[in-house]
Amino acid sequence: MDNNVKKQKYELLVKQIAATLSGETNDIAKMATISCMLKQEFPYYYWCGFYIVDANKPQELVIGPYQGTLGCLRIPFGKGVCGAAAATLETQIVEDVHQIQNHIACDSASNSEIVVPVYSDNKLIAVFDVDSTEYAAFNEIDKDYLEQILNSSF
Repeated sequence: MDNNVKKQKYELLVKQIAATLSGETNDIAKMATISCMLKQEFPYYYWCGFYIVDANKPQELVIGPYQGTLGCLRIPFGKGVCGAAAATLETQIVEDVHQIQNHIACDSASNSEIVVPVYSDNKLIAVFDVDSTEYAAFNEIDKDYLEQILNSSF
């Protein structure tokens, strides 16, 4: 997708998501809505959704609201791209997931990925994961806007 078109779509979505979530206090409802709105807008989003920090196993992520094919149910911190984002607390952009030694192949159709940590009250509550069938589908534009959307939503 052309970077100018990508920016325009994100700019509009920032406003639409903020308006839709205005007054909502339930994190699961927010996660479901964000996943849906982003997946519908971007054709290169093959799978997108949240892995939530498990309250009973605080070093493990458990599947949350998502859009797409079947996702992995659990991911330990440090394993794969989602686990790396949870462990480092940094957004991960991977152009080719097949080059990642400990990549978790929940769906073999995925070729690139971005994972953004999600915070509430300065505490990691989840990661937002987006996979694409395209290689190198994600860049700093995705990172900047996804971080903006997620940081303002929780």
